[in-house]
Amino acid sequence: MTEEFRDYIIHTRKIPAKEAVCEAYPESLKDELRDYLKENGYQQLYSHQVEMFKTAEAGKNVVITTSTASGKTLAFLLPVLQEILENPLARAIFVYPTKALASDQYRALQPAIEFFGDGKISAGVYDGDTKPAERTRIRQSANIILTNPEMLNGAFLPNHSNYGFDTIFANLKYIVIDELHSYRGAFGAHLSNIFRRLHRICTYYRSEPQFLCSSATIANPIELAEKICGVPFSLIDRNGAPAPDKIYQIVQPPENKGKNDKVYGRIAASAVAAKLIPNLVAEDRHFIAFGRSRRNVEVILKEARDKMSAAGFLGAFGRAGKQPEELIAGYRSGYTPLERREIERKMTHGELAGLVSTNALELGIDIGKLDTTVIVGYPGTRASFWQQSGRAGRSGVSCVNYLLLENRPFDQYIAIDPEWLFSNESENAIVDPDNLLIELAHLRAAAAELPLSLDDIALFPDLGEMIPVLLSAGEVKSLGGRFIWAGPAYPAGDYSLRNMDKTRFKLLAKKDGHEITEMDELQAYHEIHPGAVYMHEGTLYEVVKMDLVGRTAEAVDFDGNYYTVPSGTKETRILRCFEEEEYKRTELHFGDVNVNEVISMFQKLQFHNHQNLGYVTLTQPLKKDYDTESAWITLPENVVRAYRSLLVPNRQGQYILNDHFEGMKYAIKNASMMITMTERDDIDVAVSNNATIPDDYYHEKVSLFIYDKYEGGLGYSEKIYGLVPEILYNAIRMVKGCPCEDGCPACVGDYTLDKGMILWGLENLLEETEAPEYVRKNIKEPHPAITKEFSFFELPEKWQSFCAAVLKNGESGGRFLKTVKAVGVEEHKLILTVENAFYAGWIQEAENRKSLENILRYYAICPGDMKIEVILENRQGEKEEKEQERKKARLQRKYDEQLGKKKTE
Repeated sequence: MTEEFRDYIIHTRKIPAKEAVCEAYPESLKDELRDYLKENGYQQLYSHQVEMFKTAEAGKNVVITTSTASGKTLAFLLPVLQEILENPLARAIFVYPTKALASDQYRALQPAIEFFGDGKISAGVYDGDTKPAERTRIRQSANIILTNPEMLNGAFLPNHSNYGFDTIFANLKYIVIDELHSYRGAFGAHLSNIFRRLHRICTYYRSEPQFLCSSATIANPIELAEKICGVPFSLIDRNGAPAPDKIYQIVQPPENKGKNDKVYGRIAASAVAAKLIPNLVAEDRHFIAFGRSRRNVEVILKEARDKMSAAGFLGAFGRAGKQPEELIAGYRSGYTPLERREIERKMTHGELAGLVSTNALELGIDIGKLDTTVIVGYPGTRASFWQQSGRAGRSGVSCVNYLLLENRPFDQYIAIDPEWLFSNESENAIVDPDNLLIELAHLRAAAAELPLSLDDIALFPDLGEMIPVLLSAGEVKSLGGRFIWAGPAYPAGDYSLRNMDKTRFKLLAKKDGHEITEMDELQAYHEIHPGAVYMHEGTLYEVVKMDLVGRTAEAVDFDGNYYTVPSGTKETRILRCFEEEEYKRTELHFGDVNVNEVISMFQKLQFHNHQNLGYVTLTQPLKKDYDTESAWITLPENVVRAYRSLLVPNRQGQYILNDHFEGMKYAIKNASMMITMTERDDIDVAVSNNATIPDDYYHEKVSLFIYDKYEGGLGYSEKIYGLVPEILYNAIRMVKGCPCEDGCPACVGDYTLDKGMILWGLENLLEETEAPEYVRKNIKEPHPAITKEFSFFELPEKWQSFCAAVLKNGESGGRFLKTVKAVGVEEHKLILTVENAFYAGWIQEAENRKSLENILRYYAICPGDMKIEVILENRQGEKEEKEQERKKARLQRKYDEQLGKKKTE
């Protein structure tokens, strides 16, 4: 390791080796299992393995949360093997979050299969890659079936009475769920509803399986297990496994200095990782580096390979004839199964020195004996930090774990207080099984599997509201007190388990049309919009075309020296409030909101130094509109007044610069993430747009929204609503504790914002004080913005100019808007007068009204609770009415004639 790098280390923590706590085999353990354990070197068992066996033997559902590499697999395998040896017809389903992990665990089962023989223990992986003949074998004879939630959802449950699945469900004794903590958010809600369906089918076949779960250390393992599985659980958390010496190095990248030694934050952690990785290869270390995102992984991989290719550098490796791509590889979603398995094979056999991976390898896939981990940026939760660092030292050899801090709030908080990271506290894992959209999707699937009855309300709490919807849609029919499925043949295929959005986009190579990757709609809008640079396995592609109808994008090879980051706006409006209360100087609310997100431009950032090369505006903005759950806080009048007074008009005369509401949003979002087990893409924060509205409506309350970034919501904001006091305390602590002088991206999100003003605003949510003296900074226009030259309250006077702006951009509906005869405003109601009853009816339709609202919000700054009222112009005389009737009759006659002609043909 270079001296330069050692200077970056700000904290070292050594966790000494831990001795094993072992116990004798349980008395009831079968002799065959004792022989198997002894032959495989297990003269005794760890204490938690014995406890797991005894608890399972007592018929209880168990969740175990011991550390990584503590032998959890053997802990839940022993009771399963015991049952199968006593009852050869018994079946066990092992559920893994990824196909890669299921395949890896199947390899771990081989010693047991070989010892007992295929006649006693038979196992198989049943996933999308399993060939038909192997699937048949597994259904007919496998005692242990390793699979994933997608196969349970799409193959096992819909076909429960066919192909031998009935034998599996009738004899199902155990369901094993590995890596339980990974089932959070949408994924966890889907799995919970899959098990609701599975409970119905098991009841039908008169079986009652036990659940055995393993999880990383989280604050609420029992709550999570019970929400997902729907049954009571017992917890095992006393770890009897040994552990080697572990060293943790916290690395603070150096300051990034410009002219006159002015500090612009810190060097990116990814840039430090790209320097560190070649040194690890040179030292013959076997490592894994974790990036926070797919883009981050590809940037680190490319920059590390570039440095390894530098003149004369490869000679230091002692690996004759090997190129950088033969020594380090990437690993993330988006790679094909064959690519991933080949990478795993090379790593396991020592052909690769190391990997750069997303958290896909945070799970327990065997990739050989690692002695080093490099965590590039705090991964967001302590659970993820311990899972990632736990990948090294699994073979009992001492290991080193580097945490490279980003210039982000969590990371810099750890720099101030490393003890916070190493404390024993963990976050809550949040899952909401009752998300209406997810519950409805699975209720449809359940109805196709077995007729629904009112007894199913015990599993699906919103059954009473959903059955009428399905009846009116003709998807179920009432028959003898039951509801029989009458809809499409395969409703379980109508949704994706990994997200809320079944709309999928494919990125294709323009040269030969092969598929590069696939992603959901919101991710596509962020990553494969026209002009985006997309990275896959170190190869760069530039997106040249996006087809929103066909849901594809085309890309060409790219040899530029930059990558892209999307940018845009978000607007929220309140739909309904469910709960509210006063707290200190603010009011807290929880309810439903609508979010309208627009991706309108992207930023170019140079590789290596991450310099901003400018912004590019998209020719067609990409819009995503959805309803979700939110907690929101009303901001005190003195804070709103002070922040508004600081706003500076930009070149277009809009109040978007020096926006200290942005700094408050940034601090509160990070404080919310800190105490909930949420990723950056799980929640978002927005301030109501009347905060900066350029008119005299300043008397209205300004609210700050913390909302779920999933349609329908997934329980995050509901949990946040109950934790607002703690969130505000943490936000104040994070801003106050930042070592910067007057504001930086780590504490308030931007150098141009004043840290003192943000801190004052946060503290004034709790107690009123005088605003501090504000020293205006050198404000430069940071980026182009979506120009909104119109205000909602000025639309009556500027309607023709507004319509012209809409038409200029070719928006659908622009020509219709020009036909509006008069426009008025009453409070937050926009009143449109039209001359034709059909036009009035057309606007009243939900889809059309939504489209009109989106146009208004995109081009004008509108109140969050804007409403549209349509009235019919009352000036038609008798002559005009008769003429309109004649036109209608003529059109009807022509339509009937045309229809008759088609019938004759």
